[in-house]
Amino acid sequence: MNFRPHPKDEPEINLIPFIDVLLVILIFLMLTTTYSKFTEMQLKLPVADTEAQRDYPKEVVVAVSADGRYMVNKQPVSGRSIDAVSAALGEAAKAGKDSVIIISADATATHQSVITVMEAARRIGLTQITFATQSSAQAGAK
Repeated sequence: MNFRPHPKDEPEINLIPFIDVLLVILIFLMLTTTYSKFTEMQLKLPVADTEAQRDYPKEVVVAVSADGRYMVNKQPVSGRSIDAVSAALGEAAKAGKDSVIIISADATATHQSVITVMEAARRIGLTQITFATQSSAQAGAK
């Protein structure tokens, strides 16, 4: 009988197959993940529940229609370019840099037409911009 202890082999963990399996799982998850599409989103803007509107003494109200026409303080703007809107905002902003621009855009107005107003305000140095919305109770009544 052999009572001498046998030299024990250290178990060896091979990480390469483990890494291969993880990479295959990662590739599988990346290929099977579905991303949400903007065409599937149903958005209805603008509606918000707000407190009573504050009265801004230095406000400039810019209305944007669904077809992209602009009105600044109820005066129509004679063009749809950023320069035309900038000129109209400059004339209406009597308080100068302290004026607050209130964008009142139609819910179906294009995003670009709202961005045009924001860019026109930025060009003439007006940085205080807010958006007019209606409450959900008013939206349901219409």
